[in-house]
Amino acid sequence: MKKTFTLLAAAVVVLALGAPQTASAETLRVGMECTYAPFNFKNADGELDGYDVDVAKGVAGLIGADLEFVCQKWDGMIPALLANKFDLVVASMSITDKRLKKMDFSDTYRISVGRLVGRKNAGFNLFDDAGKPIPSNFAGLKVGLERATTYSDWFENELPEANVVLYDSNEALYLDLVNGRTDMIMTNPMKAHLRFLGKEDGAGFEFVSPQIDEKKYFGIGVGIGLRKGNDALKARLNGALKTLTDDGSLERYALKYFPFAIH
Repeated sequence: MKKTFTLLAAAVVVLALGAPQTASAETLRVGMECTYAPFNFKNADGELDGYDVDVAKGVAGLIGADLEFVCQKWDGMIPALLANKFDLVVASMSITDKRLKKMDFSDTYRISVGRLVGRKNAGFNLFDDAGKPIPSNFAGLKVGLERATTYSDWFENELPEANVVLYDSNEALYLDLVNGRTDMIMTNPMKAHLRFLGKEDGAGFEFVSPQIDEKKYFGIGVGIGLRKGNDALKARLNGALKTLTDDGSLERYALKYFPFAIH
């Protein structure tokens, strides 16, 4: 009887400590603005949608992770990542030397450029024949920029003559441009085409600059941001992004929102 009891007790211990258990999926918290259509935004059903969201879900599916999206204002995105409010930033964030001093990035999943939008027939003469800005011709012009962006860095360093007006959201840029409170704005040209220039409220406006892609400010492209020291996770992200590139998924994601590939 005693021997039987001992065997039963041992079996209970083995079951409690050594029995295989169903592994729960890893959950990664992903920070994004949730207001930056068509990259990351809430659709009519209140669900997150957009190119960044598709990329995040595609990567998560390949590395076997669940996602928890966290909406965060842009100017607090990096501090929130560093404070562990989320694990990844999938928010069309450009990879720049300035940001790499604070955080790490995956490989790129789309290009990163900027372009100025202003009223048609305004007579702006802002760039020379080589596509370089003419600083003196920006003097006194009100330029709307989103706060803490590569665009604001570019203006601060290259065109201090301009009268820069900073905004907390991309949508506010368009509103003040239409209402005449700024002369022009600088933003992502793909977004400007879809959100504004191709719609009724943008009919009186056009691009007033060439495409600007100075790597010193705009970086080598857009990547997934993460805290330094997560090399294993970074390698998994890079592997997933390579697969999404090679199998055409990134192009399919882009063509849902744009008339062209953006990676």
